[in-house]
Amino acid sequence: MMKASQKVELQAQKREIMGRKVKQLRRAGYIPAVLYGKGQEALSLQVTVKDFEKVLKTAGESTLIYLNADGQSFPTLIHDVMREPLKDTVIHADFYKVRLDEKVKTKVPVVFTGESSAVKELLGIFVRNVNELEVEAFPQDLPPEISVDISSLKAFGEQILLKDIKLGDKVKITGEPDEIIATVQEPKSQEELEAELAAPTTDVSAVEEIEKEKKEAEEGEEAVEGGEPATPATKEESAVPAGKPEKPEKPEKPEKPEKKTAPDKK
Repeated sequence: MMKASQKVELQAQKREIMGRKVKQLRRAGYIPAVLYGKGQEALSLQVTVKDFEKVLKTAGESTLIYLNADGQSFPTLIHDVMREPLKDTVIHADFYKVRLDEKVKTKVPVVFTGESSAVKELLGIFVRNVNELEVEAFPQDLPPEISVDISSLKAFGEQILLKDIKLGDKVKITGEPDEIIATVQEPKSQEELEAELAAPTTDVSAVEEIEKEKKEAEEGEEAVEGGEPATPATKEESAVPAGKPEKPEKPEKPEKPEKKTAPDKK
């Protein structure tokens, strides 16, 4: 991984091919991309697969990248990377233009280094609670990764907290100071492991049967209500069950005495 002080550049070209035709670009060794940001009109671009993967590997998604395109050099961060589900190859990338005089918040990967004596000598279980942390800094000061030394963990139960990580004055880690970043747990005995294996597990078929009965009950209720989906009813709507129009007609009964009195008036 590169140092934050190194300048990273990536060459890009304006993209004329849009929509489904971008498959042609990918076959030709290019990745369709887009550049946008505050005050920046969206710009459709293309970058070579080779160059992009090299930059992504060395700089990651939290390091300032100067994107050279359309005769200009744009300070950017890789905002999003879309991959093909099966092959895991990059098929699209988003670049977010940033201002060098404005701080930004982004997530930076955490890398654990060193060796814990509680793990090596006492055979403890190392537990990492985070894979990345959110930081705030000027784009040019963003670190490509956060290195956390675990050699301070020498006994079971010892912890590394968020407040223990120091990145200098230029980078601020957001979050709760007492958040646990990593710890070492005491290893489980053979008896504990056997007890966990012997513990009864939830019967999946029983849960499915309960869910089925619940669903049938809900469908039955909807059928009674005229087949309408369940929605929060107002006070007036809840007073009369749906699907029973006879009840609202009851207020018309007082009209019968009026018809009987009509002949008396004549």
